Amino acid sequence: MNNNRILIPLYIIGHFAVDFACAFLLFHILYQTQEWYLGLLYYNFCAFALQMPLGLLADRWNHNSLCAALGCGMIALAYVVCIVGILPTILPVVIVAGIGNGLFHIGAGIDVLNVSKEKAYLLGIFVSPGALGIFLGTMLGKHNDLSIWIVLVALLVIAFSIMLAGYSQNRSFQSDNVPISFQQINSSAILIAIGCLLAVVCLRSYVGMCYNFSWKGQGAWGIILLLAVVLGKFSGGFLSDKMGVKKAAVLSLGFAGVLYLFSNNPFLGVAAVFLFNMTMPITLWAIARILKGCKGFSFGLLTFVLFLGFTPTYFEVTPFITNPTGLAIAAFGSLVLLWLGLHKAVV
Repeated sequence: MNNNRILIPLYIIGHFAVDFACAFLLFHILYQTQEWYLGLLYYNFCAFALQMPLGLLADRWNHNSLCAALGCGMIALAYVVCIVGILPTILPVVIVAGIGNGLFHIGAGIDVLNVSKEKAYLLGIFVSPGALGIFLGTMLGKHNDLSIWIVLVALLVIAFSIMLAGYSQNRSFQSDNVPISFQQINSSAILIAIGCLLAVVCLRSYVGMCYNFSWKGQGAWGIILLLAVVLGKFSGGFLSDKMGVKKAAVLSLGFAGVLYLFSNNPFLGVAAVFLFNMTMPITLWAIARILKGCKGFSFGLLTFVLFLGFTPTYFEVTPFITNPTGLAIAAFGSLVLLWLGLHKAVV
C-alpha cells in the first residue's frame, strides 16, 4: 500500500475519535438512566465480543478501509438517531454504536497488521489512543460539555477521509489481505500457545478493572495513571522491536511484578502500570504472527477475551486481585503465559 502515509495516521486519529465518540454517546444519553446497566453490557458485547466473527468476515471481504469507514458511519448513524429521537428506547442506538466500533477496529486493525509485517511499533501506536479517547469521552459525556453535533461531524469527516485514502491508490477499495487459512493451527502446541496469549490479554483486562490504589483519587494521580496505560501500550512495540519480544516481555512484566509489590507508593505504582501495559502490542503481534491467514479473526480473538476480562467487574464478582501482592502475582503469571505463547510466535 503506497498510501500508508495517509491511511495509517487516519486510523490512529480515528481510533481516538471512535472510542471518544462511543464513550461520549454512552455517558451523554445512557448514564444514570434505567437502561444504563443493560446498555453497557450490550455495547461492550457488540464492540468487543463481536469483533471475532466480524474479523473473519472482514478477512474474507478484503475491503479494510471501507470496513473502518463503515464503522465510523454506523456510530454517526447512532448519533443521528439519538438527535432525532425516533425510538422509544435507546438500546438500539447503543447496539449500532457498538457494532460500528467493532467494524472500525477490525478494518483499521487488519490494515495496520498488514503494514506492520515483522514489526510491532506501529501496533503500539495504533492501540494506545483508545484509552485516552474513552477517558475524555466519558468525562465530557457525563457533564455534557461538548455539542453532540461536533462529534457527529468529526466522525463523518474521518469516515470520508478513510474512504478517500483507501480508494486513492488503485481506484479500488480492495485490500491486500491474504486468503483465509487456519492451516497454522496444526498441533496441540499451537493451540496451547494461542490459549496462553489469550489468557495474558484476559488477565490484563481484568487487572485493569481492579486498580484500586489508595492514591488514585488524590491530586492528578488519576490522570497520570491513565497516561501510564497509554504510554505503556505506545512504548511496548518499540521496546520489542529494539530488543526482541521475549526480552521485552521479561523486562516489562518482570519489573512490573516487582514494582507492583510497592505500588502503595504512587510513583512505583504508576511505573508498574506503565510496564504492565507494554505487553499489549506484543500479544497482538504474536497472535497475528501465529494466525497469519486470518489477521482480522486474530484481532477479534483478543478483543473477545478483553470482553471476558470485563465481565466479572460488570457482574460485581468480588475481585481476587485487591492488593499489591495480587497484582504482582498477576504480572509474574502473565510473564509465564506470555513466554509460553511467544515460543510458537518467535521461530
